[in-house]
Amino acid sequence: MAFEIDVLITYAEKDNEAAQKSEVGWVTQFKKFLELMLTQVQGTKPNLILKSEFDSATAPALNNAAILVPILTKEFIHSGRCLDNLETFYKNSAESKINRVFKVMKAPLTAQEQPPRLRDLLGYEMYQLDVETGLQKEYSDFFSQEAEKQYWMKLVDLTYDLHDALMILNEGSARSEVKNIYKRKSIYLAETGHDLSVQRNIIKRELQRHGYIVLPKNTLPAHVGELTRIVRKDLDECSLSVHLVGSAYGEIPEGTDRSIVDLQNQIAAEIAAEKKQTQQEFSRLIWISQNLKNASDKQRAFIDTLKRDTEAQEGAEILQNPLEDFKNIMREELLEAQERRNMEDPGTKSIYLVHDKIDDSAVRPYREAIEKSGFKVLTPAFEGELLEVRKQHIDNLRNFDGAIIFKGKVNDQWVRMKVLDLLKAPGFGRKKPIQGKAIVAAGSSTLDGFKNQNLTLIAGDTSRSLENLKTFLQDINS
Repeated sequence: MAFEIDVLITYAEKDNEAAQKSEVGWVTQFKKFLELMLTQVQGTKPNLILKSEFDSATAPALNNAAILVPILTKEFIHSGRCLDNLETFYKNSAESKINRVFKVMKAPLTAQEQPPRLRDLLGYEMYQLDVETGLQKEYSDFFSQEAEKQYWMKLVDLTYDLHDALMILNEGSARSEVKNIYKRKSIYLAETGHDLSVQRNIIKRELQRHGYIVLPKNTLPAHVGELTRIVRKDLDECSLSVHLVGSAYGEIPEGTDRSIVDLQNQIAAEIAAEKKQTQQEFSRLIWISQNLKNASDKQRAFIDTLKRDTEAQEGAEILQNPLEDFKNIMREELLEAQERRNMEDPGTKSIYLVHDKIDDSAVRPYREAIEKSGFKVLTPAFEGELLEVRKQHIDNLRNFDGAIIFKGKVNDQWVRMKVLDLLKAPGFGRKKPIQGKAIVAAGSSTLDGFKNQNLTLIAGDTSRSLENLKTFLQDINS
């Protein structure tokens, strides 16, 4: 089904009131930031619409929206119209195989205070808590250090989650199909104590940026029986689990005296033992914080068990080092096997020839010239699921030595988006420097708008541009 609206943001009117007439409201500001970030991630501007409780255009908007983002506050849950809108959207999307509602927490609410429909969904907490008083307050400066740690980090998480959901909806894929695409590419990032929530979010964001599905996707159940079932089910889909252990013991679900952190590790150890017997791929990384001075006796006992108990260590590598070092080890665990597959001959340099499908014929002489110069040519994928196409693009960005963007029948905006991708390439886990970047313009196309961008610009007729291309390739090979 095609949707007219990508994201519909619904909210209580009071939550968008500005403190002063010269300012914009919180929800309006949120929509502006989210729109900018989604545009950067997916390369095109999404259609985001605001819908307050008093907006009379109820049915059309709710019927034509791919995703609903409710801004949760006490005003929202006390508004009959907001709750009606939420219920209407759920009824319209009842047949959908994936989650299409993403709750944003503008203020802290307990699970019992939230609408029953939303209690099990992961929330994106966009509020600021005063550490000394414990009181919630709104950000007065969205670009402060406090906002960078909480507001923007959660906004990035939300952006990538929305992007993935929109890709699946636009492709018309069912949830079961998504699982098949990411066979052995899902990672279990265990829930942590409150002291490591920021670090967990950073790792989650990096994993998602590299194309992995991160589980769990929903809030874990409050009772130990259901929690155990859900954790086991999620872990069974994964080939790696990552556990971060700090000074906080973590929440204790009903029906047990062990924390969620402890239980997840126990279940992961059991899964590791089971998969070892059936020779299935599964590994575990456990990181223990170096700063444990505030740890309780119960947490210290749990950490001692992790270090000494062979059952708790099943299939695990346990590290107590700086978090950045741990993240580097995790990247190596995830990326090295993929890099080995991508590089058939480690001595052969590769060129990522970025072009559109419409220019497949026109780019052929250039591809042949690159191959004759002794390079392996990496090319974009044009067929298959959108998620797989994106994954190959990320793998190419991670592994090329030099990159060439081919401008044939495409416009300047398309080229700019590809230049932006090359700028972002170091963020995808590259382990080698980029040795050269160029844009080749076919025929009468010009490149005047791309000067002063640290790019080699190659234009002119085919004969002349091929000659200049050889010079560019020689510089990379030298």
